[in-house]
Amino acid sequence: MSTYRLLVTDGVDPEGVAVLTATPEFIVDEVATLPPAELLARIGEYDAIVGRSATKVSAELLRKAVKLRVVGRAGVGVDNVDLDVATELGIAVINAPAGNTVAVAELVFGTLIGVLRQIPRATTGLHDGKWERAKLMGHELKAKTLGIVGVGRIGGEVARRAHAFDMRVVGYDPYVGDDRFGALKVTRMATLDELLAEADIVTVHVPLTDETLGMIGRRELARLAPSAVVANLARGGIIDETALVAALREGKLAGAVVDAFTSEPLQGEHALRGVPNLLLTPHIGANTHEAQRNVAVDVCQSVREALLHHELSRSLNVAAVSGKSWPELQSAITIAQRAASVARSLLADRGLKAVTRLAVRTGSELAGSGPALLSAAVVGVLEGVMAEGRLNLINARSLAEARGIQLSITENAPGLPAHGLEVVLGGAMNELAVAGSAPPEGTPRLTRIGGFHVDINPKQTLLVLTNHDVPGVIGRVGTVLGDAKVNIAEYHQARLAQGGEALAAVSVDGSITEEVRQALLATPEVLSATIVRFRGA
Repeated sequence: MSTYRLLVTDGVDPEGVAVLTATPEFIVDEVATLPPAELLARIGEYDAIVGRSATKVSAELLRKAVKLRVVGRAGVGVDNVDLDVATELGIAVINAPAGNTVAVAELVFGTLIGVLRQIPRATTGLHDGKWERAKLMGHELKAKTLGIVGVGRIGGEVARRAHAFDMRVVGYDPYVGDDRFGALKVTRMATLDELLAEADIVTVHVPLTDETLGMIGRRELARLAPSAVVANLARGGIIDETALVAALREGKLAGAVVDAFTSEPLQGEHALRGVPNLLLTPHIGANTHEAQRNVAVDVCQSVREALLHHELSRSLNVAAVSGKSWPELQSAITIAQRAASVARSLLADRGLKAVTRLAVRTGSELAGSGPALLSAAVVGVLEGVMAEGRLNLINARSLAEARGIQLSITENAPGLPAHGLEVVLGGAMNELAVAGSAPPEGTPRLTRIGGFHVDINPKQTLLVLTNHDVPGVIGRVGTVLGDAKVNIAEYHQARLAQGGEALAAVSVDGSITEEVRQALLATPEVLSATIVRFRGA
């Protein structure tokens, strides 16, 4: 039984940690947040690290982590993880995107009501001995138009709760389909400007990217009515802080909520402090006991599955999959990788020194999974030819592109069965296509090698022979393998025409030595013999 060592830090909820400690294959070290130098000195011992936002998983740390396979973030954001370097190194980065959804959505309305009803001023005044009832006139949510920027998980939960307040809800999100807008009863706005022109209240629920940084700045705030309220409970910098302060101080905005800041924690005399009608909270969107339990359990379960079963559907940096669950794709991933391995080995035996082109074609039932299958095919091409480093579905495509391999995907390819796929490798003036079938509940099988139709399950080692189509060849090949104590699992002989060249695909248990290969080549009828040993078999 393989064992894995995991480092858990930053005070991950005990229910999540229990998922890991209950796993017999895991040795779990749970520690408080470590100083960077101490963490750097220790990280080389671990197969996975699980934490929250306090630990910075830097490029330096990742390169030092020679055994690391998984980074788990008990929360949504991964701003503290160098995702590009993790991808380069083949390290899965897993977060818990759904666990704190309700907590954030509820806080949106808690803070908005706080601003509209002046609750912070009311409670502070009473504590200070004041009775300012007459000055505390507020506004209701009912009949207001709520503009949601980002109609994903949290944006959707905000929309559902807005309807309970009898609000009109409009949304802007160019990456979400019309069906989701319809299901949430959110009116789609074609542009951000269009949303700003309609909304009484604007709340942002998008990730922090180059595209979203400062997406609501001075220009955008100026498009809102002076009675409008804005809220940022997503990531600092999405609403420009300097522009927000100016709009509030100049009376061009009625109020705002900020729970996430460009730099955290706020230091000294920060510009946001003391601004009228600005409700500030110290990034507490996910700070509920329920949310912390949920995200901890979610991420620890995903880390466990990634280490034990290579289940990478929750990894942020794995090849994208749309419309298929990871278990449904396992058969297709296997056949893509093994078809590429067969093509690579055959081309190498024909004298091709380097693969420079790789294409994957898929049938209709595999549509949406092309990127993952292309990554699997790349693994099949690069395995055994990389001198160092990790190779997996996470970094396969970037490694291939760095080596100058041209990659392409064609989905719903004509001529392929619904669950079929084809891998085409090329280089110099040579090219070879190997096809397979990957039914979700059946056995993955190779169905074509070049022009020869075959039907074989590539399990451990595949022997591919070309030979003259004459009587007795199968018997002589079987004798050579039998004398070498090689057990044949399946043998499929194919030919294009009687008496011409034939191809045999022979699946065997164990391995075939070079001596056995040479004995096969010494058989007069055998023209070529290629041995393919499959990764992980």
